[in-house]
Amino acid sequence: MKQETKVFKENLIIQAAETVFRKMGFKNAKMEEIAFEAGITKVTLYTYFQSKENLYMALTYKAFHRLLDGYYASIEKNKHKSGLESSLALMETSMNFFANNFLYSEALLDYFNTVRSSDSGQNKSKLTEAINQSLYFNKLQDIHNLPFKLNFKEIERGKQDGSILSQLDSMLITLQGWSMVTGFAKILSASGNTVKPLFNIDLNELKNITLITGKALLLEKGK
Repeated sequence: MKQETKVFKENLIIQAAETVFRKMGFKNAKMEEIAFEAGITKVTLYTYFQSKENLYMALTYKAFHRLLDGYYASIEKNKHKSGLESSLALMETSMNFFANNFLYSEALLDYFNTVRSSDSGQNKSKLTEAINQSLYFNKLQDIHNLPFKLNFKEIERGKQDGSILSQLDSMLITLQGWSMVTGFAKILSASGNTVKPLFNIDLNELKNITLITGKALLLEKGK
């Protein structure tokens, strides 16, 4: 089979899986439903993806690249602005991504939960056989630190240009910012499609407060 044909088929299947997962959720979705959505037989589906878990990892890989595309676009857009502005723009980019892509948000949160519970994927006994055999899980492990590295770089730039005053370690700040963003994402996940999900709090207000908190962290002079 030609490589371009293989890639086309894989993308077709991933798109079909995305449609089914949106309707049914990952746990309730069945491979035959994905095959039907893709217009192929179940046998053909298993030729490309041997498990539903590997297919979910493929979708997660796609989601991660979408997030990274947003990061690179934000960095390019803000390259002539201060490191502070660029760092806050990355935080906002992340929150907008999670807010506008519910399925991708769920997939990324699930992935990081899997990584955390398996010692960064090194403890194979804590992973299912399907995940252990997933090519896309291995691909994800190769890139999952990139958002942190990009954030770190912009924070360092902000320290150099004087716009970021914090003397805290830049990676520590990065991880604190990520914890705020993923906390926001988890609230979104618990909220469904409602704008005012928990205690009648507007999610846009929550996002703004998160950005204000992030800015305060970057401008705090003390260690």
